[in-house]
Amino acid sequence: MEDQCKDVVVNASQLAHPTGSVMAMIEKHEAALVTLLGFSLFSVLLALLYNAIRRYVFHDADNVDTAFDAGGNVSTTLTAVTIASQLLWPGDMLQTATVAVKYGVSGAFWYSMAASINITLFPLLSLQFKTRAPGAKTYLQVIQARFGKVTHTVFCVYALLINVVILTALAVVGVALIQGIVTEASPEFCMLVLATLCGSYSFIGGLGSTFYVCYFNAVVVFFLLGVLVVNIFYMEHPDHPLLGNVDVIYQRLACLPGPETNEEGSYLTFWSVGGIVWACTGICLTASITFCDQASWQSRVAAKPVQGVLGFLLATFVWFAVPSAIGTTTGLSYLALAAHNSSMALTPGDIDAGLVTVYVSQLVLGRAGSFLILIMFTMLVMSTGSSEIMAVASIFVYDIYQIYINPFRKDVSGSKCVLCGRRRKGAQKSNKNSSNNYSLSEETGELCKCPSVTNCQPCQKDLDTKNKESPRSQVQVFQCPHHGEYRMYQSSLLSFKNTCILAITIVFIPFGLLVNAAGLDLNWVMLTGSIATIPCFPGVVLSLMWVKASAVGLFVGSIAGLVCGISANLIYASTFEGGLSQFLLNTAHPYAVLTGCCTSLFTALLLTVLVSLCTHSIASKEDEDGEWTKLRQIKNPLHPWSQTFAEEFPDLPEDTEPSYEQLSKVFRGATLTAIIGSACSMLLLVIIIPGVMASLHVLSEQQFRAWFTTLQVWCGLMAGLVLVVTPVEELRSVCGRIVANRNSRESNNRESSF
Repeated sequence: MEDQCKDVVVNASQLAHPTGSVMAMIEKHEAALVTLLGFSLFSVLLALLYNAIRRYVFHDADNVDTAFDAGGNVSTTLTAVTIASQLLWPGDMLQTATVAVKYGVSGAFWYSMAASINITLFPLLSLQFKTRAPGAKTYLQVIQARFGKVTHTVFCVYALLINVVILTALAVVGVALIQGIVTEASPEFCMLVLATLCGSYSFIGGLGSTFYVCYFNAVVVFFLLGVLVVNIFYMEHPDHPLLGNVDVIYQRLACLPGPETNEEGSYLTFWSVGGIVWACTGICLTASITFCDQASWQSRVAAKPVQGVLGFLLATFVWFAVPSAIGTTTGLSYLALAAHNSSMALTPGDIDAGLVTVYVSQLVLGRAGSFLILIMFTMLVMSTGSSEIMAVASIFVYDIYQIYINPFRKDVSGSKCVLCGRRRKGAQKSNKNSSNNYSLSEETGELCKCPSVTNCQPCQKDLDTKNKESPRSQVQVFQCPHHGEYRMYQSSLLSFKNTCILAITIVFIPFGLLVNAAGLDLNWVMLTGSIATIPCFPGVVLSLMWVKASAVGLFVGSIAGLVCGISANLIYASTFEGGLSQFLLNTAHPYAVLTGCCTSLFTALLLTVLVSLCTHSIASKEDEDGEWTKLRQIKNPLHPWSQTFAEEFPDLPEDTEPSYEQLSKVFRGATLTAIIGSACSMLLLVIIIPGVMASLHVLSEQQFRAWFTTLQVWCGLMAGLVLVVTPVEELRSVCGRIVANRNSRESNNRESSF
């Protein structure tokens, strides 16, 4: 072993003078063909296929709600694959290897574990969202219904800020990667490619098309990941004799001096202070992204409670497989190669930019490696970028345009019918100190007498006329005296949705160019962005889980958390060498970021709870029921949310909404699944696996091989879920609906013959 380590020790001392670099091996026209005319065109075809299936098989109406909830009945595994694909950012593919290079075998694990914790906890909150506010399309609608417009405006800003952070990270990593592997790729070319990939099929198919495209993307990502793993660990490479042999890579890593904060200064241990600090920071970062990013809630709205819970739990394990495998594979193999030959070492700037995975792929596969990374990157951009564009569009449609710019009826509270402005039958009186307070005359005025849309004959005539018209008809006039005007308004929202998606896609190009000109790097954007967005997290959770949360509490907590978090980060960053004169470097230091995140989170949580306890107006069970009733009043009169649960309540009259107690009883199994599944996942990811790894201290060669084998088996199982189970479940759903439609037609024909 000493003889094997001699050249490693020498070369390790030379890593301060790196000479390696990522090479631009792909011509610009080749990149355009692969990304724009290849996968972008294919995604558009998938979007058209989705539209055809939903229209001719499931008979979904073409309306704004369907565009943002995909019909509300997406299957379990398709939900899981979509969520995992959308949360697997392009930055994850690159940054997980960066963390592995810095902290060794623990880096990729702690990176993946931090995000998985929040993904596995999300079913508990999302189940409350689906049963307490079954008609809501955005989590911001819950904020507005309970706490009024002032608090709603604050959280709208937070929600859009989260989208800006994610799109900024997408632009930063996209430009850096494309310029690194494509010859003469200007920032303008890079942003044009990114915008086209993100916006093309979203404009055509809405949210539903993202499910089909995300499935295809996940299939490609797992296939390419398999190619990369096999080539690095199981195939010989004459130019790089270290590759193709796990044992040799282990020997090189065992000789290489690692970070001083790692146990025994080794890269082969899970006892890493830096890795654990990164995990704590990552938990804060992914909490704001998972719980406060509208893109996550959209995927939840698209599935029923049971499918949503199981989908998110499965997504945890699907997601964990990819970054942990990529980071461990490329990060550790890079360390072994650089230790063997210092000329292969990248600059610190290239490492922080996330180019380790690109570099290793090029060393192993040459020009094919560049195409592998470009294709994998294309897949992830399409999934993440499209979901963010749809999220921003939904916020503009439901929470800005409908409420502040062009509401159908101004100053209509949750207890009033949006169609006629009168008080809804059965609407409960709001508590006296609520931000959505109504006068006594409003509560005791004339009741709404609008008929249900399901039994409205004029509406049926309007819909029949619409179906007979040419799809190219630009103007549709609805004659129903009760719902016709609102149908026109909903049609305008559908057009506004398309305008939003197109505008966001176009604006993304100059936005990305500005970010690129500012010189921001991925590390700074993600880490400091978490400080600014995490104060939103406590308010979102408490708005669904705690009846005594108040508008004042959420407002004070979120604003104070933001101010204190940023202040703590700046104060701590100023203590490092160079102070705030080295702003980007010091404010993104792990300890400065962790200080800012923790201060921001706990300040927001503490003040939200304390101020709410002092300002809430809940004094009885009646007040509690009235508070939660506000969420059930989030509804579209043209598309009652009760129709989504028609299968679960076959004996309930068509126009009757199931109560919260009835929903809770029917979905009790989903609740138990969410609690048990989240608890077991947390036990596995937070206690069992880290505990086993920590008990090993510095890994032996056999233990190292066992860990790699475990990751590969995990990836194989998840790949099988994606490749086999998902299409089988979706085909069964489509075929079952086709059979049901055929039986319904035959039954109608028999009845008409009599």
